[in-house]
Amino acid sequence: MDFSKLDTLKEILDKHRPLSKEIVANLHENLIVEWTYNSNAIEGNTLTLQETKVALEGITVGGKTLREHFEAIGHKEAILFIEELVQRGEMLSELDIKSVHALVLKNIDSDNAGKYRQHNVIISGAEHRPVTAIEVPSKIQDFIIWYQTDAMQMHPIERAARVHVDFVGIHPFVDGNGRTSRLLMNLELMKSGFPPAVLKVEDRLAYYKALDLAHTTGDYEPFIKIVCSVVQKSFEPYSYALGL
Repeated sequence: MDFSKLDTLKEILDKHRPLSKEIVANLHENLIVEWTYNSNAIEGNTLTLQETKVALEGITVGGKTLREHFEAIGHKEAILFIEELVQRGEMLSELDIKSVHALVLKNIDSDNAGKYRQHNVIISGAEHRPVTAIEVPSKIQDFIIWYQTDAMQMHPIERAARVHVDFVGIHPFVDGNGRTSRLLMNLELMKSGFPPAVLKVEDRLAYYKALDLAHTTGDYEPFIKIVCSVVQKSFEPYSYALGL
């Protein structure tokens, strides 16, 4: 797959780095709201974009559940943790995965936050069937080994997409696998200097289809193409802010 267009966009952005504090602050606030809204909405959270912004400011939205508020707040905290990991520049570890998930489910499900599932699951609407609960720890170990070896030879965008697909395919947690996998995907993109890819809720069907195809046939290309398209769009706010 050809990633040259995205590499060129990254090179243009790199020439303007470090970005001014004002631009960074403005883009960062917008990113957190957009990313949190869309990732949670994909999983059924009913907070609108504006309601998500309000919830993240610590204001309760009438008619919305406490869980939905906690999902927004926890996701923001998970993004901030991901950004800390980017600064460290370390290899992804099992502890990082569990820590991200613990934030995603913070104040929602303390019994399962950061802990692997203890029973088998079926993903509604998908052909793919995740591994059994007893296999989860060993499959995560295999995933980490693959990440530290074969994945490091891939283009960052392919690696990020594969991290998402393979991790969510294991489905190691009772809940929060989708949000965690999108956070891990963006961790890889951000470590390599690409903007995070915010998958939009309106593209959920194509996203799910591409995921299931990769899981059932091993054909990752449609999913990687979706990620490429989203990454390309993710450069647009930077171009606008910089007047490019």
